[in-house]
Amino acid sequence: MKIGCVVLAGGLARRMGGGDKGLREVQGKPMIKRVLETVAPQVDHLVINANGDPARFASLGYEIIGDSIEGFVGPLAGVLAGMDALQGYDYILSVPTDTPFLPNDLVEKLIKPIMSDGMEIVMARSGGYDHPVVALWSMALKEDLRHALIEEDVRKLKMWVSRYRYTCVEWACDPQDPFFNANRPEDLVGL
Repeated sequence: MKIGCVVLAGGLARRMGGGDKGLREVQGKPMIKRVLETVAPQVDHLVINANGDPARFASLGYEIIGDSIEGFVGPLAGVLAGMDALQGYDYILSVPTDTPFLPNDLVEKLIKPIMSDGMEIVMARSGGYDHPVVALWSMALKEDLRHALIEEDVRKLKMWVSRYRYTCVEWACDPQDPFFNANRPEDLVGL
């Protein structure tokens, strides 16, 4: 099974005060670098979804792709952009740039319900919360997603996901929630 990955860096980061959240540092390293170092060995190919000037991520060495749909409509647009860019893959992994502690067994665990139960979408879960932006998505859903975004104006991940065969895989939060995400500057204090 061929698995691609889209690293989502396309948001406006309003709660973070604007700019690129992924370029903020955690333990002396930009969050996006931490994400890339963890995820790249787990997939066959990786692209970064970022809107605006791609030059700001050029030094990372990966292809930069913009949203397939105009207007900063949310993470589903980034997932669709990844699907458009990663033709020929069976599934794509999506991860945001503001999750600096992603687990090394992310794909290994997310793929199990696909292999055993034919799931179309498998999301990460920790601490009683689903993390729908950290998920494996069947490429067979690409045109359905495009239709939902353009024709139905669907923006909520969970609303769209609920239409398909999906499940969640749980990770422990000890010693650190692997899906911690930094949304505000204060979230980075003490890390």
